[in-house]
Amino acid sequence: MYKKTLGIGLLALLSVGATAQTSLQQGAWRAALQRNDGNSIIFNLDIQQQKGKTVFYIVNHPEKMRADDVTIVKDSVFINMPFFESAFRLKIISKDSLSGTWIRKTTSKDIVMPFTATTKQAYRFPAVNGDAAASADGKWKIDFTKGTGSEREAIGQFSQKGNQVTGSILTPSGDYRYLSGIVTGDSLQLSTFDGIHAIVFTGKINKGNITDGNVYSGPVSKEKWTAVKDDNAALSTEQFTKLKDGEDGTLNFSFPDIDGKQVSIKDKRFKNKVVIIQLMGSWCPNCMDETAFLSEYYNKNKQKGIEIVGLAYEYSTDVKRSAASIRKFQKRFDVKYPLLITPATVSDPSRTEKTLPQLTAIKVFPTTLILDKSGKVTEITTDFYGPGTGDYYTRYKAAFEKKIDELLAK
Repeated sequence: MYKKTLGIGLLALLSVGATAQTSLQQGAWRAALQRNDGNSIIFNLDIQQQKGKTVFYIVNHPEKMRADDVTIVKDSVFINMPFFESAFRLKIISKDSLSGTWIRKTTSKDIVMPFTATTKQAYRFPAVNGDAAASADGKWKIDFTKGTGSEREAIGQFSQKGNQVTGSILTPSGDYRYLSGIVTGDSLQLSTFDGIHAIVFTGKINKGNITDGNVYSGPVSKEKWTAVKDDNAALSTEQFTKLKDGEDGTLNFSFPDIDGKQVSIKDKRFKNKVVIIQLMGSWCPNCMDETAFLSEYYNKNKQKGIEIVGLAYEYSTDVKRSAASIRKFQKRFDVKYPLLITPATVSDPSRTEKTLPQLTAIKVFPTTLILDKSGKVTEITTDFYGPGTGDYYTRYKAAFEKKIDELLAK
């Protein structure tokens, strides 16, 4: 999962060239990323003709994500994703078939997965076991188990209509965004793809339990999961990052923004303001959701005396590469607050000491710091959950806005 910790992971409005304008069938497509073990990660596309261009959408109900950096050369389709360092290199096989690879950059080597898409089976998962004989609807207490035997807790929040299931899974360090799938017989299948997350969940539902669960993520990762229906399921409230003992809450940093301008927390624009500091990365899907929320909030409320600044921890110390990736967030979400490039990569074990030495280790992304008008840290939170989590997102926004209003009133 990727909110905050590293993880795996077409969003797509694709603007296609003249040679392909009429070659791809409009409507629902089924896309598959092929894993090394023979399993597939399934998601859906919706292809339409709009204003003379072919438009692709990545569908994780209810979300449709788009991208418009696309080049067509004869029968080749090159798609650079609107978020993340992620791309597709495809070939048009026929009007109803695409084939190629998905490529995602990381801190080291690229992840490459074979990709196919077709209109011939437009569903997400086939109803091979007939109608739903069980229900995934409601809240579930989930335990994930890795091959080493280590466990981690989570909550599943699902909604089922007929045999169609939507929802999300939340962990103490973030959420899996929008999951879509099906229950047929007693079998549950859920999946998501957003340019980083590329995941399928499978399991068996039996009298308030989910057993025989597998999670297939990216080209090779696999873990087990089980769940128990529990309307009172809750996650631990561990605070991952704190002020170090003896610190008074004053920060002191200065980093370049994506245009190379140096920005310091001591600058005049932050004086006597309530300041939100977003610790993020352009590789992080939950950071994408938080950026969408913070940008809208800032644009509506900045006149009240608030400021926001994002500190990005990227895959490399190549400033040009980092700026190009962060700029995608800025453009898509109309971000008016500064996004700064820190000198530490997300994988650097000394990233906290190099950037915010007043804090204990930064363990998850995004992490949010809130400063009062005197410039002191009053709160450090890692409990952002995105719009795919429904009520959890609604409650987060309400608590955030209440906290800021209280600080503004002082």
